[in-house]
Amino acid sequence: MALDNLRNLYQQVILEHYKKPRHRGVTDTVHCQQRGHNPSCGDTIELTVQLEASEERIAAVKFEGEGCAIAMASADLMADAMKGKTISEALKMVQDFQKMMKGEGEFPREHRKLNVMQGVAQFPVRIKCATLTWHTLKAALEHQTVESADEFVSNEEID
Repeated sequence: MALDNLRNLYQQVILEHYKKPRHRGVTDTVHCQQRGHNPSCGDTIELTVQLEASEERIAAVKFEGEGCAIAMASADLMADAMKGKTISEALKMVQDFQKMMKGEGEFPREHRKLNVMQGVAQFPVRIKCATLTWHTLKAALEHQTVESADEFVSNEEID
């Protein structure tokens, strides 16, 4: 695919998910939640996660927050990709996404929509915008708490 076509696809997907997010809101049941913040630019996100009855798979991920188009589109794409994943699969996808943002791979065909976020790597200052929600999901799944988080997880320690 020509570079211009790839850049256009990247921009279209980002704008589509920013303007019409499919996963904005709060899950019907909240099994875990986490707030995230990107101090570099002010993006904030609050994720809620609903698990299936077995509590082994993710039933839904939803988000609220404010931020740039990249941060909000990344949140929407991530929420879509997590449905039906086990917690360990979800944590592996977080790791894979962070690697992709460093230019160390991409997602397989079934998650190729996430690969469009590779375009963010052209703008290193924006990588933290793209990874904020993923970092926040990791914290939510690792802590699995339904208490309202008074503190934000920061993605400042992410390279």
